[in-house]
Amino acid sequence: MQDGAHVVVVDDHGDIRDLVRQYLEGHGFLVSVAESGEALRRLMARQKVDIVVLDIMMPGEDGLTICRQMRASAGVPIIFLTALTDETDRVTGLELGADDYLTKPFSPRELLARIRAVLRRAGAAGTAVASLAQVVRVGPWRVDMRRREIAGEDGVGIALSSAEFRLLKVFMERPGHVLTRDQLLDLTAGRTADVFDRTIDNQVSRLRKKIEDNPKTPSLIKTHWGGGYSLCAEVVAE
Repeated sequence: MQDGAHVVVVDDHGDIRDLVRQYLEGHGFLVSVAESGEALRRLMARQKVDIVVLDIMMPGEDGLTICRQMRASAGVPIIFLTALTDETDRVTGLELGADDYLTKPFSPRELLARIRAVLRRAGAAGTAVASLAQVVRVGPWRVDMRRREIAGEDGVGIALSSAEFRLLKVFMERPGHVLTRDQLLDLTAGRTADVFDRTIDNQVSRLRKKIEDNPKTPSLIKTHWGGGYSLCAEVVAE
């Protein structure tokens, strides 16, 4: 599935960023926003990104320049948002390595459809490896999705509670992504808890006791102060 993929929206207009972010989050995507190429590079240095929605006409470093730089070092799919109607400008963007483009003003619904189409073509959706296999390896652990248990190198199974399993599955679907408490609550149980609820912190703590060598200095589920949590391990289907 594609819902849950990490989309970054790069546009110097805050109203456009907010509109697109709200719409895509409402359809299950993780969305970050950036107002410039520099902000995008800082974000990509910290988190895994599945697709970038990039405005061409921005002050200073424009979208074509940003796309050219990205293609020199990364294969992340790019969709251009452009007010340019000249065919030559659109062709230039595609020749630089953009995967698609959408002309402003645009329909958020059409943007959603194009994002999903590009992710299907690129095979870069934020899909759950866990949904495609019964057994998944996460770092040193072997996760049995059917039995909802994990096993280490000794092969001894450790049962997970339903809450622990749902939380681990969310992390496995988005390795490397920094997930806020609100996002984790929504993805594991829906928005039923108060915004200040510490339920996620307690669940992370219990899960760490089962999968970390030293829960006090975790290496698999990292804490990002002010940002949330992320899974720092490779996820591979067996």
